[in-house]
Amino acid sequence: MDDKSITMKTSKKLTEADKSRIIEMAWEDRTPFEAIEFQFGLNEEETIELMRSELKGSSFKMWRKRVSGRNTKHRMKRKSGVDRFMSPKKY
Repeated sequence: MDDKSITMKTSKKLTEADKSRIIEMAWEDRTPFEAIEFQFGLNEEETIELMRSELKGSSFKMWRKRVSGRNTKHRMKRKSGVDRFMSPKKY
Protein backbone atom coordinates (compact mmCIF):
# COMPACT_ATOMS: atom_id res chain seq x y z
CA MET A 1 0.00 0.00 0.00
CA ASP A 2 1.40 3.36 -0.89
CA ASP A 3 0.81 6.57 1.02
CA LYS A 4 -1.54 8.39 -1.35
CA SER A 5 -3.49 11.10 0.38
CA ILE A 6 -7.19 10.58 -0.21
CA THR A 7 -9.24 13.51 0.98
CA MET A 8 -12.91 13.89 1.67
CA LYS A 9 -15.08 16.50 0.00
CA THR A 10 -14.64 18.63 3.10
CA SER A 11 -10.86 18.60 2.42
CA LYS A 12 -10.28 16.81 5.72
CA LYS A 13 -7.50 14.27 5.37
CA LEU A 14 -8.41 10.69 6.21
CA THR A 15 -6.48 9.10 9.03
CA GLU A 16 -5.13 5.55 8.77
CA ALA A 17 -7.90 4.50 11.17
CA ASP A 18 -10.51 6.13 8.89
CA LYS A 19 -9.10 4.36 5.84
CA SER A 20 -9.06 1.05 7.69
CA ARG A 21 -12.70 1.46 8.77
CA ILE A 22 -13.81 2.50 5.27
CA ILE A 23 -12.10 -0.57 3.78
CA GLU A 24 -13.76 -2.77 6.40
CA MET A 25 -17.17 -1.24 5.66
CA ALA A 26 -16.65 -1.56 1.91
CA TRP A 27 -15.93 -5.31 2.28
CA GLU A 28 -19.04 -5.85 4.42
CA ASP A 29 -21.89 -7.19 2.30
CA ARG A 30 -24.65 -5.38 4.14
CA THR A 31 -23.03 -1.97 4.51
CA PRO A 32 -24.29 0.33 1.74
CA PHE A 33 -22.05 2.93 0.12
CA GLU A 34 -24.43 5.52 1.54
CA ALA A 35 -23.34 4.55 5.07
CA ILE A 36 -19.71 5.23 4.14
CA GLU A 37 -20.73 8.57 2.66
CA PHE A 38 -22.77 9.42 5.76
CA GLN A 39 -19.90 8.67 8.15
CA PHE A 40 -16.87 9.75 6.13
CA GLY A 41 -18.12 11.94 3.28
CA LEU A 42 -16.86 9.60 0.53
CA ASN A 43 -19.34 8.77 -2.20
CA GLU A 44 -19.27 5.46 -4.10
CA GLU A 45 -16.73 6.66 -6.68
CA GLU A 46 -14.42 8.03 -4.00
CA THR A 47 -14.72 4.79 -2.03
CA ILE A 48 -13.76 2.83 -5.14
CA GLU A 49 -10.74 5.11 -5.63
CA LEU A 50 -9.71 4.59 -2.00
CA MET A 51 -10.03 0.82 -2.40
CA ARG A 52 -8.02 0.93 -5.63
CA SER A 53 -5.20 2.89 -3.99
CA GLU A 54 -5.10 0.91 -0.72
CA LEU A 55 -5.61 -2.70 -1.84
CA LYS A 56 -3.35 -4.94 -3.91
CA GLY A 57 -4.53 -5.19 -7.52
CA SER A 58 -5.85 -8.73 -7.15
CA SER A 59 -7.70 -7.83 -3.92
CA PHE A 60 -9.25 -4.79 -5.57
CA LYS A 61 -10.47 -6.90 -8.53
CA MET A 62 -11.91 -9.49 -6.15
CA TRP A 63 -13.70 -6.77 -4.17
CA ARG A 64 -15.11 -5.11 -7.32
CA LYS A 65 -16.39 -8.44 -8.59
CA ARG A 66 -17.98 -9.09 -5.21
CA VAL A 67 -19.78 -5.74 -4.82
CA SER A 68 -20.75 -5.09 -8.45
CA GLY A 69 -24.48 -5.44 -8.76
CA ARG A 70 -24.93 -6.43 -5.11
CA ASN A 71 -28.28 -5.05 -3.97
CA THR A 72 -27.22 -4.66 -0.36
CA LYS A 73 -24.40 -2.24 -1.26
CA HIS A 74 -26.92 0.28 -2.62
CA ARG A 75 -29.56 1.54 -0.24
CA MET A 76 -32.10 2.26 -3.01
CA LYS A 77 -31.90 -1.36 -4.22
CA ARG A 78 -32.48 -2.86 -0.77
CA LYS A 79 -35.72 -4.44 0.29
CA SER A 80 -38.13 -2.02 1.86
CA GLY A 81 -37.97 -1.96 5.63
CA VAL A 82 -34.16 -2.15 5.79
CA ASP A 83 -33.38 1.43 6.69
CA ARG A 84 -30.50 1.17 9.16
CA PHE A 85 -26.75 1.16 8.67
CA MET A 86 -25.90 -1.43 11.31
CA SER A 87 -27.44 -4.43 12.95
CA PRO A 88 -29.50 -3.59 16.03
CA LYS A 89 -27.68 -6.53 17.71
CA LYS A 90 -24.23 -5.00 17.12
CA TYR A 91 -24.29 -2.73 20.19
